[in-house]
Amino acid sequence: MSAACTSNVSTPGAMLHLAFELGSSHWKLAFTIGHGQKARQRSMRARDLATLEQEIAKAKKRFKLNADAPVVSCYEAGRDGFWLHRYLSTRGIASLVVDSASIEVNRRKRRAKSDRLDADKLVRMLLRYHAGERKVWSTLHVPDRAAEDERQLHRELQELKDEQTLHINRIKGLLASQGLELAIIHENFPEWLGSARLWDGTALAADLQSRLLREWRRWQFAHEQVLELTRERRRRILSDDTAAVAMVRRLLGLAGIGANGAWLLVYEFFAWRKLQNRKQAGALVGLTGTPYHSGRSQHEQGISKAGSKRMRRMLVELAWCWLRYQPESALSQWYERRFGEGKGPARKIGIVAVARKLLIALWRYLERGEIPAGARLVDWRSKIVKPKVPKRAA
Repeated sequence: MSAACTSNVSTPGAMLHLAFELGSSHWKLAFTIGHGQKARQRSMRARDLATLEQEIAKAKKRFKLNADAPVVSCYEAGRDGFWLHRYLSTRGIASLVVDSASIEVNRRKRRAKSDRLDADKLVRMLLRYHAGERKVWSTLHVPDRAAEDERQLHRELQELKDEQTLHINRIKGLLASQGLELAIIHENFPEWLGSARLWDGTALAADLQSRLLREWRRWQFAHEQVLELTRERRRRILSDDTAAVAMVRRLLGLAGIGANGAWLLVYEFFAWRKLQNRKQAGALVGLTGTPYHSGRSQHEQGISKAGSKRMRRMLVELAWCWLRYQPESALSQWYERRFGEGKGPARKIGIVAVARKLLIALWRYLERGEIPAGARLVDWRSKIVKPKVPKRAA
């Protein structure tokens, strides 16, 4: 046993600090009880909870802590998600899920990196955090299991739409390489493909036709799943009686906000987060500025782009829709006064500002009932229930 370990005597307020470096097959654990104390590091098989319990007990014994001494832990957010946080919480272990992008790093061009070094650094930063340095890193607000599950529908739907677009672009690209063009991929694509002719009047080569048909079948499968999830979302909006769905309906009551935007805003942001102020709302989706002031050099580096990419992507789309469908609103008029006469780059900068202001306005609308200034309200059912088209007379 090292002198560093033997010289530490347990005190009534002693606490065990534990940092995880999570890998796909193995985990690295780093234990310590205070500054200046060399971290005790152990490796274990990933997700072996019985071994984890044993290692925590051994660490307490090694550092001469009581068996019921409190334990605080941390790990970086990543592929393992939040299940480990929930497990540790049930075992009475305080857990922090850390945003890996917020961890300070050595700025040298080359620096040593290994699981051992990362675990040692995390546990030392955990000591600093509990000593009062709250800005040493950023921690994530962990949703409960129900809130996390409710995010699956719109995330899968967006991924399927992206996959659908990928197949469409690939089909159009293959056709363009042969001098053919098809505006819309439809159910009759196999028949169209069989009758398509090249510039010299010949049909497409057999192998290329087979490849296009396989690509079309992959698109068709993704398209059917998109329709299935869209129908399920529509059913929930019409029939579910939950607080989250009520928020979705309220957002749909504003012209310019459709089902995609309302659903994502609620389940990705408003349903489970408790925002304190407008600055926090903008910062959580990375729409706040990042000024650079050093000596005589002063300039703006653009938005931080921290937080959810899905939210930023959707908010920019909603900002364009807001300008189109809410032209009389105060926000749209502000944009026209400030950026209406500008060219492309200026308008793009302006639309990001509109996205941030719109997010804040929607938060106030849901939280306090403040309707955005000059906004036009509509019946939310008109966006969900499709009107019946009368049949033509024979």
